Amino acid sequence: MKTKDLKFLKLLSEKYKNVKEVSEEIINLQAILNLPKGTELFLSDIHGEYGSFSHILRNGSGIIKAKIDKLFEGTITEKERKQLAILIYYPEEKLNLIKKEIEELNEWYEITLYRLILVAREVSSKYTRSKVRKAIPKGFDYVIDELLHSGDSKDKERYYKQIIKSIIDLERAEDFIVVISGLIKRMAIDHLHIIGDIYDRGANAKKVMNELVDFHSLDIEWGNHDILWMGAACGNEACIANVIRICARYDNLSTLEDGYGINIRPFSIFAMEKYKNETCEKFIPKVYDYSKYIDFDEKILAKIQKAMAVIQFKLEGQIIKRHPEYKMENRLFLDKIDYENGKVRIGEKIYNLNDKYFPTINRNNPYELSSEEKELMERLKESFLRSTELQKHIDFLYANGSMYKIFNSNLLFHGCIPMNEKGEFLKVKLQNKEYSGKDFLDYLEKLARKAYSIRKVDKDSFNDIMWYLWCSYDSPLFGKDKAATFERYFIDEKETHKENKNPYYTLSQNKEICEKILKEFGINDEESHIINGHMPVKEIKGERPIRAEGKLLVIDGGFAKSYRKETGRSGYALSYNSHGLLLSANEPFDSKDEAIKNELDISYEIMVNENLTKRKLVADTDIGIKLQSEIEDLKDLICCYKEGIIKEKL
Repeated sequence: MKTKDLKFLKLLSEKYKNVKEVSEEIINLQAILNLPKGTELFLSDIHGEYGSFSHILRNGSGIIKAKIDKLFEGTITEKERKQLAILIYYPEEKLNLIKKEIEELNEWYEITLYRLILVAREVSSKYTRSKVRKAIPKGFDYVIDELLHSGDSKDKERYYKQIIKSIIDLERAEDFIVVISGLIKRMAIDHLHIIGDIYDRGANAKKVMNELVDFHSLDIEWGNHDILWMGAACGNEACIANVIRICARYDNLSTLEDGYGINIRPFSIFAMEKYKNETCEKFIPKVYDYSKYIDFDEKILAKIQKAMAVIQFKLEGQIIKRHPEYKMENRLFLDKIDYENGKVRIGEKIYNLNDKYFPTINRNNPYELSSEEKELMERLKESFLRSTELQKHIDFLYANGSMYKIFNSNLLFHGCIPMNEKGEFLKVKLQNKEYSGKDFLDYLEKLARKAYSIRKVDKDSFNDIMWYLWCSYDSPLFGKDKAATFERYFIDEKETHKENKNPYYTLSQNKEICEKILKEFGINDEESHIINGHMPVKEIKGERPIRAEGKLLVIDGGFAKSYRKETGRSGYALSYNSHGLLLSANEPFDSKDEAIKNELDISYEIMVNENLTKRKLVADTDIGIKLQSEIEDLKDLICCYKEGIIKEKL
């Protein structure tokens, strides 16, 4: 036996002190291997839409309602089943309404507690008793454990009834309902995958992040909008400018100001002063809530957006000039403008500008920030770096996120694997070395992590890589030939607005290409899939989320309200349980209060139901592989005990 292996087994013997203890653990682990695999839930492109996102988590993407129907269909009415479901999703709020409607509360409590216990038993049946017990909050843990595992004997039935009666008599029924509802939601989803783009467009990215921070088990595949906020939190000024401009464009400045404590007021004063006589019509917010603000505020947001857009173009120009290896010179426009005649040259063509007012641009040095702009950006940078709440959330994104994830033989990523027209992995040169495929993504992740680790001491603009990841053609998180921000603001001709996608987006419709990508990442399982975000599936134009003969699942269905006209949906939810994959399309869900009051739920349309020929067990998962390895180590420890290599402690 190798010295290293013996050293490890000696450490293991501190936990399992003799053959008896080792044997018991092996028996326990082998039993776990034969349980059904837990349910994974995949969501993508949430874009700050907290209402829909939170409800999907609460209802387990329809899992909880399906369990209720399975248990009670034919014994209680559909209305009662809906009420039970909403009670589980929002117990405190629903209880407040029910107490006003029902006179015989104790009778209702008794019936409801029995039903909740049955649902809890159903959703926790695939887990070990130990795992379920650990998920129960302290206070009711012993009682719930007993109720979930009580037998059918007459003695146990009386015992069971007495527990229920005592809960009601001691006026703890409401607390019990809240706790057991939480357990049901916890058990419905074993692991959550977020396939990128938590931030931007919707107004409640901070609430989404708070919910994710509290979630029991998850991973995040970074999206281009996430990396933009990560870059801003690293102190990259071009990323900060993009974040503020997009927040103004979608009427989301409250995310920065109220959510993260970043003061925009000095910049808004600057914008109003510089554009006081301008309407800035092309910069009117895309989403604007007239119920919150007076009409005048819309014009303030437009001025903020334009002022920051100009700063953004300046800062981006500086990055492009600093990094010729990015090959983004075609995105330099400020030095191509004929300011006297209001025209701009793009390639070989000249276009008229629809807005010719640029009071902050030095025509002799158009990419230089004015002294006012420099001061404002310094202040904003300090705000981003010092925002405790923002830095906490970005810490979480780094700790739980990555460029891609291989999980249970599926490959998860947000954007694309850059390819050329021939279907070969695109070769990209960065820092004098060429990368492609998996190696390219691994290298970019390493750079992104370094940018954050040195964010408060970096003086050499190392964090420019975050901006590159946000909008470069070569970036796996973006994968378009340009972000046509300048063109959409200042040029009317639609031909200039088009953003051409990397060939991956077309080639990946082919099964052989998907299999090639899976192989590049070391995945050869016939049941494997690529699970992709970033590409809103425009069902109203005939697009489908299932592609490449089922090898590619695109789950960006348009959570954000601004996308719904394009997609015809309100996002997708993909679940993967022991029986197979279930992809469902979500209908819009915009009012939690309406759902609680009228017992409404998100309605789903099943897009694909891929049933496995053999039910997946824990043994067939990544966790199963890890447990099997632990079992082998424990068997080696038993051998060491029996042969006297390691002394047992009795």
